[in-house]
Amino acid sequence: MPEIHQQHVANAKTWRAYLWMSGTLVSFCLMAVSARELGDSIDTFQLLFYRSAIGLTIITLLIIGLGQLKQLKTQRITAHFIRNSFHLAGQYGWFVGISLLPLAQVFTLEFTVPLWSALLAWFWLNERLSLAKTISIMMGLIGVVVITQPNLDSDSNAVFIVLLSAIAYAFAHVLTKSLTRTESALTILFYMCLLQLPIAGAFAVTDWRQPSSSDWLWIIIISLTALSAHYCMSHALKCSDVATVMMIDFLRLPMIAVLGALLYGEGLTMSLLCGGVVMLLGNILSYVSFTRASTIRHKKSG
Repeated sequence: MPEIHQQHVANAKTWRAYLWMSGTLVSFCLMAVSARELGDSIDTFQLLFYRSAIGLTIITLLIIGLGQLKQLKTQRITAHFIRNSFHLAGQYGWFVGISLLPLAQVFTLEFTVPLWSALLAWFWLNERLSLAKTISIMMGLIGVVVITQPNLDSDSNAVFIVLLSAIAYAFAHVLTKSLTRTESALTILFYMCLLQLPIAGAFAVTDWRQPSSSDWLWIIIISLTALSAHYCMSHALKCSDVATVMMIDFLRLPMIAVLGALLYGEGLTMSLLCGGVVMLLGNILSYVSFTRASTIRHKKSG
């Protein structure tokens, strides 16, 4: 009976993880469509400025409402600044890519972030680079080559921007992992918006444009979904293991591919499908290896 009860509890947590990740998937897809709809209406840095301003307002009100003003204190402002410089660069490249490339291609290239993160964690945090991770990284790189089919046309330049964006995100993720040792999620989000706000504003001031009423709708959606995506994913990770959550996250690719086809007439190329499958298999290998290693460590500690 205890085993049956434990199984029911595990199943309930898994279903809750699926529900929270549904919110994550919808948030990311809405964010991408909103960015595409904005097009060239406003400068990308101006969009990121508005996103930070709205996010900062929401998080500040949340902190005050929860009576958690202590979350505003930090002893690691330098680490926050470095982390958010990379994160802002990653966001900029992602939004530029959304305006230039098919949505599914941007999302596929974004899935290289775990590969770059593994390399950076090995080099920077001295984390062990296992055989499974090494194979996963090689498969990821092969997938990138298959998808991009390197040449010198304008699309390749956009692909290069998105790949640099993924590397910047990887730097941000590694720094976030370091920050979580001493900082809460609310503190990290607060300083993310606070520090990125003036940086984005400084870059946007030379090409500032007045948004139209329809632009404001998309700006607000982007600002809200940027917060909801991270909020839902954090709750999903509380309900299930990293491997399960990341596997669900890969459903973003078919979802955005369908949206791209329905809304913008974007087709799926064979190179994108093949490269995406290779990258997916590489990430699955990495996550399965991570889960097994965690299980073994848990048994030994128990």
